[in-house]
Amino acid sequence: MASTSTSSLMSSKTIISKTALFFSSPGIVKRSFLSFSPASPSVKPLRTRSSNATKFNEVTSSVDEDMDQIRRLQNGSDVRGVALEGEKGRTVDLTPAAVEAIAESFGEWVAATEGNPNGVIKVSLGRDPRVSGGKLSTAIFAGLGRAGCLAFDMGLATTPACFMSTLLSPFEYDASIMMTASHLPYTRNGLKFFTKRGGLTSPEVEKICDLAARKYATRQSKVSTLIKTRPKQVDFMSAYSKHLREIIKERINHPEHYDTPLKGFQIVVNAGNGSGGFFTWDVLDKLGADTFGSLYLNPDGMFPNHIPNPENKIAMSHTRAAVLENSADLGVVFDTDVDRSGVVDNRGNPINGDKLIALMSAIVLKEHPGSTVVTDARTSMGLTKFITERGGRHCLYRVGYRNVIDKGANI
Repeated sequence: MASTSTSSLMSSKTIISKTALFFSSPGIVKRSFLSFSPASPSVKPLRTRSSNATKFNEVTSSVDEDMDQIRRLQNGSDVRGVALEGEKGRTVDLTPAAVEAIAESFGEWVAATEGNPNGVIKVSLGRDPRVSGGKLSTAIFAGLGRAGCLAFDMGLATTPACFMSTLLSPFEYDASIMMTASHLPYTRNGLKFFTKRGGLTSPEVEKICDLAARKYATRQSKVSTLIKTRPKQVDFMSAYSKHLREIIKERINHPEHYDTPLKGFQIVVNAGNGSGGFFTWDVLDKLGADTFGSLYLNPDGMFPNHIPNPENKIAMSHTRAAVLENSADLGVVFDTDVDRSGVVDNRGNPINGDKLIALMSAIVLKEHPGSTVVTDARTSMGLTKFITERGGRHCLYRVGYRNVIDKGANI
């Protein structure tokens, strides 16, 4: 066998045999190590990395990219992404296939963590009027079906209603999903998750997205499957509206007109073409209020009048103008999924968050003396003084509604 020096190995191109060979004869054992021979100038040297290894790396890279796509959709305790073309510099990432994998993973997570002595997990779905809601709803129902859940379609709904669908009889679902991107543009959409304990935490949503990422990355087809079992359509919003009316009637307890305690009040509602229109005809009107002059009650997922956000200057200016034009007693402006609101008084002045919390605190402290009021750290010292002067305690906590809720539950 030709010997090859270390220096010649370093200075010439070589072809390396893949294995060492062993020869044996009676009484003699010879071992041939890796052999080297100079490469012919006309022969292209073989690559040391095999085509199989290259393909493996390409597949691994593709899987990693798919998994990252799902993980990037997590937005704290929610899921949010681009559902429609139209945003400069942004591509669609909240696809039906991605949503299906997330819904399937949520269903499996609920089954594993919440349990149900009756067996089958029941999950409701509500959504705001965004134009991407239809196709993404189909994907959610397909995912829940894959997880073995029974799905219930609430149609146009609100975030608070979705949570209440896990508690109000006779519905009492094991979990609920609200499809919304709150005040973001029409091109966006997202998911909020609830169980009977309330909204999910960020670590819980992270676990669900991790599970969904693995499903999505290893799934042969990225096209959403057909629904095997169609969801049952339910009219939960009527029951939810009745629930709100009963609370208001009970708390006001009007001595002369119990069923219409808001009689004589004019209240203007700005629903911003989101999900909040129901609050006029199914809550305020039935309680006796005059809602003439209300704005943008018709659901329109393109949000043609203004961004449905109580903190948006245009939304507040429209509400203020409607209050003054109609000599209303109050104006209320909702965000898209009706889990936030802004208020305008009869003079058109916005009532800021601290004043609203002060009002609610006064009511709570009257009914439950010595209570602790938890807010985020952005509230003022004036609010602290207001609460303590009425015998309460003010706990300032980390910013984020979920942080405030969790702190309140732990006190």
